[in-house]
Amino acid sequence: MKAQFDYGAEVRVIRAIHDDGSFPGKQRGDLLLRKGSIGYVRDVGVFLQDQIIYQVYFIELGYTVGCREQELVAADAPWIDSVYEFGDWVAAVHGLSVRGELVVRGGDIGQVMSVRRDLVPIRYEVLFGDRLLQVPLEVLRWPLAQERSHGVEVQA
Repeated sequence: MKAQFDYGAEVRVIRAIHDDGSFPGKQRGDLLLRKGSIGYVRDVGVFLQDQIIYQVYFIELGYTVGCREQELVAADAPWIDSVYEFGDWVAAVHGLSVRGELVVRGGDIGQVMSVRRDLVPIRYEVLFGDRLLQVPLEVLRWPLAQERSHGVEVQA
């Protein structure tokens, strides 16, 4: 396992980072970093032998936060902001078909697996049940509370 970023590298956080309960002086769930924040790698370590963790210092905030490699890009890399990020739960605005076959109904819940910022416009790879689809922003919305709690199964 080789670290993508070295000590001193300037990096950007690509998703909001919330306290997992380990940050001093904050409550679990508190927002620590907004997506797009820029910091500098202070240290590189490994968690559970399979995840690279970077200790990143954010000058403007005056503190260091542990970030997983998939949460970071080089600060000088082109940055295209997105509405949804990896791990977000989303709902289909309407039915989605593949080769004329309806595979996702309007309101079905899925989870964002990746954001394809290399495509114009960006696309989201969303897992709906056992089907991974690449879709544009226009067909997604945030799930409604009643969808998450009544009859629509959200898989973890």
